Amino acid sequence: MDYVKAFITGGLICAAAQILLDRTKMMPGRVMVSLVVTGCILGALGVYQPFLEWAGAGASVPLLGFGNTLWKGVSEGIQSEGFLGIFKGGLTASAAGIGAALVFGYLGSLIFKPKMKV
Repeated sequence: MDYVKAFITGGLICAAAQILLDRTKMMPGRVMVSLVVTGCILGALGVYQPFLEWAGAGASVPLLGFGNTLWKGVSEGIQSEGFLGIFKGGLTASAAGIGAALVFGYLGSLIFKPKMKV
């Protein structure tokens, strides 16, 4: 049942993003930034953590989950390092995910030989 909840939750988040792309004049970058900021705000309000525990990977993998991870890192950084934690906390909390995305993206580009669209 955990897989079903994760699949449906992640699908609904992605469907909402696709609706924003199709029905509004928002560019993809703005939709992505909106999802990250929404995850930060929901994390700051304390709403995202119970949702994350219920939905599992369906809520932690999309960009909402990345925003929540940034918020958790910043809040922990502020508690441990004060003002400097505002800048270091989010980077520390999300460094592994960002690093993995870069490495796997590069490996994927080596395997699949991407071409530039003209």
